[in-house]
Amino acid sequence: MLLIRVLIIAKVFLTGYSNTVHIFTDSVLFREPDSRHSIKGDVINMANVTFKGGPVTLLGNEVKVGDKAPNFTVLANDLSEVTLENTKGQVRLITSVPSLDTGVCDAETRRFNEEAAGLGNVKVLTVSVDLPFAQKRWCAAAGIENVQTLSDHRDLSFGEAYGVAIKELRLLTRAVFVVDSSDTVTYVEYVSEATNHPNYEAALEAAKSAK
Repeated sequence: MLLIRVLIIAKVFLTGYSNTVHIFTDSVLFREPDSRHSIKGDVINMANVTFKGGPVTLLGNEVKVGDKAPNFTVLANDLSEVTLENTKGQVRLITSVPSLDTGVCDAETRRFNEEAAGLGNVKVLTVSVDLPFAQKRWCAAAGIENVQTLSDHRDLSFGEAYGVAIKELRLLTRAVFVVDSSDTVTYVEYVSEATNHPNYEAALEAAKSAK
């Protein structure tokens, strides 16, 4: 946080004289801004998404079918780092959700957990900005065994790489991606209203069809 005490002394003279302004700043506390989240220079995902009916801005590049899946670094429940490379050679069904502590996200993750058993060698990952500790607690309470929950709280690495970081809220919007064993994106859904459910049947079919 930057707290600045500014003293402005303005001397205004009669017509024909210049105006003089003296500005003094006293920085009480200064933290270098994070350039990754600066307003100027942000890459804006062009997907149209609303959150509770209001339009939001998604940061990062929009991922499309046929793209090479971007890498990312997130945290597992034990605080270890996880990247796309950790599941190299597998088909991955990756979902992003605003928070596991909300009804739709809870229901969605439980649904994919139930369906994962029938997906064969498909790795199911769910990413949110919930803290790893909260994700671990939620998984234990919900009996989640077939979905790996991952936290993007630290860096928004996944959020920006996949264009799902909501600028106004610092949450991830709801989206589903299928990445095949050669790291090619074969399915994408940016859910148009972030509080709605994704198309489960289409996502599951895409995961089953991916090689």
